[in-house]
Amino acid sequence: MRLATWNVNSIRSRVDRVIAWLDRADIDVLAIQETKCRDDQFPSERFEDAGYEVAHVGFSQWNGVAIASRIGLDDVEIAFPGQPGFDKDAETSLLPAPVVEARAIGATCGGVRVWSLYVPNGRALNDPHYTYKLQWLAALRDSGAHWLTESPDAQIALVGDWNIAPTDDDVWSMDVFEGKTHVSQPERAAFEAMTETGFTDVMRPFAPGPGVYTYWDYTQLRFPRKEGMRIDFILASPALSARVTDAGVDREERKGKGASDHAPVVAELRDLDTDPADPE
Repeated sequence: MRLATWNVNSIRSRVDRVIAWLDRADIDVLAIQETKCRDDQFPSERFEDAGYEVAHVGFSQWNGVAIASRIGLDDVEIAFPGQPGFDKDAETSLLPAPVVEARAIGATCGGVRVWSLYVPNGRALNDPHYTYKLQWLAALRDSGAHWLTESPDAQIALVGDWNIAPTDDDVWSMDVFEGKTHVSQPERAAFEAMTETGFTDVMRPFAPGPGVYTYWDYTQLRFPRKEGMRIDFILASPALSARVTDAGVDREERKGKGASDHAPVVAELRDLDTDPADPE
C-alpha cells in the first residue's frame, strides 16, 4: 500500500497535476489538504475516472480536506471527536463542535483508518488563531490517545499539513522564524505530545535531516534556494508504523509551472500478511 499526503493549495487549480501524479507515483490512498472549495465544486469525477473513490469536506474557498482511495473508502467521518471550531466573526472565542472548519476527514481505506488533517496555521503568537491551533492539537491528541487505548493494534494514519516544524532540522533558518509561529515551544510541545501517545513520524528514519523539507514559500526564491520547512507528516499508530518499509518527499512535484507550495509525502507499507524482514 502506498499512502500519501499533499497540501495541494487549491484542487481545482491543480487537479490535472494531482491526477497525473497519482498514476505516475502509483498511489493507493491520497490525503489532500487545502482544497479551497465547497463539496459541490470538488472535481470528484476526475478522481473517479482515474479509479479513485473520494470523500471531501469543504465549506468555502478556504481550508477543505479530502481522501482519495482506490482500495476502498468506508466509514467516512467529518471532524474528529472534540474538534474545536473558530469564531471567525469575533476572532476572540472558540465555538464548540459541530461548528467547525473543514480541517479533518477520516475514512477506512484498505484496513487503515486514514485522517486527512489541516492543522490551523496560528498566524502569530499573539493572535487568537494561535490559541485555537493549540486547542485544536490538544483535542486531536486526546482523540488519538483514546483510539490507541481503545484498540492498541489499530491501523491509524494521522496525515496532513501540521503547520509545525517540530525540530530545528525541520526549518532552513531558525533566525528567520524567531518569535513566529510553526517553531514556538508550545507548538512543538503539542506535536511531541502527539507522538508520546504512540504515533510515529514515519518519514524521518528514511529521510534524515537537515535539509529535508515539504514546504517552500512562493516568495523570495525559497524553493531554488532550498529554504523550506518540513511541516507535512504521516504519523502512524504503532501497528501501522511497523508496516512502513520506506517513506520520503517527492520534491519534484514542487517544481514547474502551477506547482503547489507543498510537496507530497509518501509512505510504502508492507501487506498485513507479510512478515517483516529478518532484522539480521
